[in-house]
Amino acid sequence: MKSFQERINETTRGGWIRAGIWGTLYVAFVIWVAWGDWKSLGWLALLPLIIDMFTTRYINYSWWRKYKDTKPALYTLFSWIDAIVFALVAVYFINLYIFQNYQIPSSSLEKSLRVGDFLYVSKMAYGARVPQTPLSMPLVQHTMPKWLGGGKSYLDWPHWEYKRLKGWTSPKKGDIVVFNFPAGDTVCLKMQNPDYYTLKYYYGETLIKNRKDVFGEIVTRPVDRRENYVKRCVGEPGDSLRIINNVVYTKSKVESQKSKDEWQREPEREGLQLNYLVRTDGHVFGAKYLEKIGISIADRVQVDPQTWHFPLTAEMKAELEKNPHVLAVEIEPESQGGAVYPLGHNEWTRDNYGPIYIPRKGDKILITEENYWVYKRIAEAYEFRPMQIGKEYEFQMDYYWMQGDNRHNSADSRYWGFVPEDHIVGRPVFIWLSIDKDKHGIRWSRLGNKATGRE
Repeated sequence: MKSFQERINETTRGGWIRAGIWGTLYVAFVIWVAWGDWKSLGWLALLPLIIDMFTTRYINYSWWRKYKDTKPALYTLFSWIDAIVFALVAVYFINLYIFQNYQIPSSSLEKSLRVGDFLYVSKMAYGARVPQTPLSMPLVQHTMPKWLGGGKSYLDWPHWEYKRLKGWTSPKKGDIVVFNFPAGDTVCLKMQNPDYYTLKYYYGETLIKNRKDVFGEIVTRPVDRRENYVKRCVGEPGDSLRIINNVVYTKSKVESQKSKDEWQREPEREGLQLNYLVRTDGHVFGAKYLEKIGISIADRVQVDPQTWHFPLTAEMKAELEKNPHVLAVEIEPESQGGAVYPLGHNEWTRDNYGPIYIPRKGDKILITEENYWVYKRIAEAYEFRPMQIGKEYEFQMDYYWMQGDNRHNSADSRYWGFVPEDHIVGRPVFIWLSIDKDKHGIRWSRLGNKATGRE
């Protein structure tokens, strides 16, 4: 066996450079992970193994290379295995700690983000989460593809407690945010939309459990394996929020804010849409005309010979009102929005909601008969602590309020409540690809556009 000095002497300059680069990256990563919890610095004990990989090579990681000339088939096989394992490990860590791809699946943020937009989502912006279910298939959220047999894509054990690494900022009002669906802890596999709690409210728990042919098996999912959603943050921890005739108002309790006692109107956003009933003289709108205005094929709904149903921005509404065949453009009745959070315990609607207080970590609130149902889910489903009417409750996390810009076509906080900080995934940075489902082509003008949503 070679001595330590002999191994050092045989190490090439390139080996020392690679050892320095990878060693530095590993030390920086461990410090990032250990920030605020220095016990995790124990992972630095693995640093000598990284250095050894490029220098002294006491552990022969490339033992299979010796078969290059004698057993070429075996050499080729292990070359592929080595490349695949390295790629999977690299993708796993990049996807967990740096960024991930996200595709816009629905129209809840039209026209800000469009169906078919592919987003680069930064995990570092708000601080990446240490995985709570670390043993999982890379790039698969919760269910394996059918060609791999389906079933869960993760193991329930080991399960780690929530921890978020240090980020550059926290979600702010106006940000577009990717997060795990808060009501996605329990799922009916054959009917995942609407969520389980909404289904239970309308159909009853007994029917759901007995009609597996309709609703499917009922499964539970850990926080980081719930469906990913994307919405705009309209309320931060410490804000009070209310909606009056579809306009969001907030009031902050932060002492340093001069306007803490005044309701502040949400900024007017160019892409904000509402549903309207468009009354005509019987005229049938042409496809080119509707495309010019910006109404997608999926949104072109004719209710009767004289009435159309469209989601419209203020600019689109003004353009339609100029049409000589249009008699009236009326906002969709709020009764069509359905029941809102907390289900069955208020008279609010999607268009006129609240006021409601958004808790921040450390807040102590006296629980009353009026606010019990507002905060009950926080205690039971997110913090797993008892809450009792007549006693103070101290919140353990920050909470946020998320809504879509396509207000009447968005399942958001108005329907399932608060988004806990441990559900936050990341912040979209830019659009790297955009597919127009109507024209079956690429929207070249959207490539590279910012997707942060912050003013």
